[in-house]
Amino acid sequence: MTVAVRTAQPTPRLAGHVLVDQLRLHGTEHVFCVPGESYLPVLDGLVDADIQVTVCRQEGGAAIMAEAYGKLTGRPGVCLVTRAPGATNAFAGVHIASQDSTPLILLVGQVDRAMRDREAFQEMDYRAVFGSQVKWAAEIDQAERIPEYLSRAFHVALSGRPGPVVLALPEDMLSETVTVADARPCHVPETLPPDSQIVALADRLAEAQRPLAILGGSRWDARSVQAFGVFAERHALPVAVQFRRQMLCPVEHPCFIGDLGLGADPRLLDAIRESDLILAVGGRLSEVPSQGYTLLGVPNPSQTLVHVHPDVGELNRVYQADIAMACAPGTWVRAIESLASTATAARRHRCEQLHAQRLAWSDPSAIEHPGALQMGRVMAHLNAVLPEDAILANGAGNYATWLHRFYRFRTYGTQLAPTSGSMGYGLPAAVAAQRLYPDRRVVCMAGDGCFMMHGQEFATAVQYGLPILVILIDNGMFGTIRMHQERRYPGRVSATALRNPDFAAYARAFGGHGERVETTEEFAPALQRALDSGLPAILHCLLDPEVITPTTTLSRLRQGG
Repeated sequence: MTVAVRTAQPTPRLAGHVLVDQLRLHGTEHVFCVPGESYLPVLDGLVDADIQVTVCRQEGGAAIMAEAYGKLTGRPGVCLVTRAPGATNAFAGVHIASQDSTPLILLVGQVDRAMRDREAFQEMDYRAVFGSQVKWAAEIDQAERIPEYLSRAFHVALSGRPGPVVLALPEDMLSETVTVADARPCHVPETLPPDSQIVALADRLAEAQRPLAILGGSRWDARSVQAFGVFAERHALPVAVQFRRQMLCPVEHPCFIGDLGLGADPRLLDAIRESDLILAVGGRLSEVPSQGYTLLGVPNPSQTLVHVHPDVGELNRVYQADIAMACAPGTWVRAIESLASTATAARRHRCEQLHAQRLAWSDPSAIEHPGALQMGRVMAHLNAVLPEDAILANGAGNYATWLHRFYRFRTYGTQLAPTSGSMGYGLPAAVAAQRLYPDRRVVCMAGDGCFMMHGQEFATAVQYGLPILVILIDNGMFGTIRMHQERRYPGRVSATALRNPDFAAYARAFGGHGERVETTEEFAPALQRALDSGLPAILHCLLDPEVITPTTTLSRLRQGG
């Protein structure tokens, strides 16, 4: 065998340019940033690179955009921020990437090396500050080691359970001229389950009378989602998805039975408790999908548990599995998709019943609530007019219940939502999605409190001509907190009321399209005008404050509190 030998000699380069070259060779196509003088050599290197740069208005928005990029592509989102204030602003996106298992690389400017440990201007110990929230935090002291550090950063961010990496870049280091060879492009090794585990899984599936699959986590792709759907149908395997992972199983799939989010269908929870085999693929079964760790016993589930996760450190960490397979979902699906069918007539009947229950639970026409704007009819209209590949983004708040329960996700790569429950996520995530996919429809659903967390990124959408649509649900309060407040301290309202601006005027002030929607009848024509405008748009939708969830009101909560 002939081994190729690289003979090209490296030439002197500015260290900041070396860093940009490493981003390129590892496949980076987009970076999101707020500029800072601490990393000017990197910005200079981006001038001549075939990498799209999105300049944001606040580092939290930039980090969320990079995280959304990682969610949609499976490749590390890259975010560039300046020293301490910039880095701490970006922390929200880092935490989202950590809890959502999203590959992210945050590059942070740092003070000159000669000034460290004197509390210089905006000095910070990034290893200490970010260490508990990232897979790896480091500082590049030697320019010659930039290729090594960037290679490791990409591999760490992508391997096992994906997550965030933080690299600090001393300003004087970036300004040096060095002669160093590039690394090779990142390649993440895959692990395969042993044949003995595949045989054991087949035996367990054949024995089970009430099996059920729960999908979650990351490292899926369109092919593996489609292949698992075929597998589920062949084995009459009901499929639930974890919190904010609805794009892992199309709502029309005959085996889809619902999502394990906040306010989950009680009949879905009963089906999980009654199952005799749980096949958990990709996710950790953390607090929200496990309904406060109540669906499965800790550490010993009452059901047979087969747990598939790409990080061996997550297996048997909370739940002791009967079969624990350390591999990524995509790899695992390829290993099991040819297993002979284990379906029975009884299992097919159960699957049909559970799927029908889900369709009834998510029927928006069955919902009526106080006020002139009926959210059930709003959601029905969105289901009817949005294309199958539309991308829906949201942050946190009770308004998101309408989207998660009633929107019909039909395709992989169409959902952007933080499992960490981080407010303010939807708008910057939508900006990133539209930047990445300019020909697809991108919709952000946001509450009034949620929108204002990163509302300034609407300016970014205008700057780049990104026709995102924001459906802003305004009930004049931090609704989720008010809900809990009324349950625990009925009638004692504190710190949850909001006085909001005219959000339609806000959109127009930035150069976008804005309309106010107060009734159900106004929504459809306003939506069409917003879509036809070709501009970033906000539909300011006024919701009766009584409508705290699809199934209850503030008054009922107060009476029962």
